[in-house]
Amino acid sequence: MDELDREILNEIQWTFPLVARPYHAMAEKFGLEPAALMDRLARMKRSGVLRQLSAIFDTRRLGYKSSLVAMEVEPDRLEYVAGQINRHPGVSHNYERGDRFNLWFTLATPPDSDLRTELGRFSGLPGIKSVRMLPTVRLFKIGVKLDMVDGKKHEVRPSEKKRPVDDTRFEPTEEDKEFIRQLQKDLEIVDEPFLGYSRRLGISVDRIFSRLREYEEIGVLRRFAAILRHRDAGFTANGMIVWRVPEERIVEVGERLGAFPQVSHCYQRPTYPDWPYSVFSMIHCRSEEEARTVASQIEEQVDVHEYRILFSLREFKKTRVEYFVERDFTIGDTVPA
Repeated sequence: MDELDREILNEIQWTFPLVARPYHAMAEKFGLEPAALMDRLARMKRSGVLRQLSAIFDTRRLGYKSSLVAMEVEPDRLEYVAGQINRHPGVSHNYERGDRFNLWFTLATPPDSDLRTELGRFSGLPGIKSVRMLPTVRLFKIGVKLDMVDGKKHEVRPSEKKRPVDDTRFEPTEEDKEFIRQLQKDLEIVDEPFLGYSRRLGISVDRIFSRLREYEEIGVLRRFAAILRHRDAGFTANGMIVWRVPEERIVEVGERLGAFPQVSHCYQRPTYPDWPYSVFSMIHCRSEEEARTVASQIEEQVDVHEYRILFSLREFKKTRVEYFVERDFTIGDTVPA
């Protein structure tokens, strides 16, 4: 990638023009011919850096239940257990991390299902020694934006404003569900890419934009934007920082952590006698040394000094949950290739 590629990726991770010819609008902004910009995006998609361009929906606002899960798995069984867990359509992220709890994954289930029941379907897998369910108690921030341009990196300080959250209950109709099924699919890199959604839904492109804005206003849609593959983009040190925060300071610390541009996710999660860390934050850096430096700078500013960074050692799965798409799940005899 050259510098202009990086500038383009920085832009479309957070802002994507919702117009009939979005790539033409972007090309004008960057002083390119539309075909040249589309060629760059297609090349970055082929290389693996650009994973997807699509609507990004809020799991909880759609009525889905989700939880982070930590498992302690016998090392010689880790790959087998991870492979079986990956078969579940609600598992979107699954990593080995350097800890006694060595397998960490997220599990999301549809509104009419029970999260604990779904998690219990893994209980018979050999090699699992203990499980800790870590659902979100309080959300402070969610939104990955990787700084692709070194010269535009943000200072490590809490400078972002929290976006208001609309808690109005959203009850999706069958029409809403079909809209979400389609808009979560990858956007084509063609002159008028929204026409594909329009044909499949039987509504106008203008109506698609109008509905996306409606969803964004009520918090169902987080944004329409690009998702990058962290490792392919050079961010190989993905650190989950877990903080041991006194109960009376959790909200204060969580809000402050969420204001750091370097923090992509921040949550309060339950604690256990053998797991006293109540606030989780994610950072994405190009090296573990950089991540430790960032964590140290954050530590001083939030005034919490008991924390750990759990780096992802292996990525077993990284995808997105497909909302309102029913898929069967069974434990297999062998791990799929």
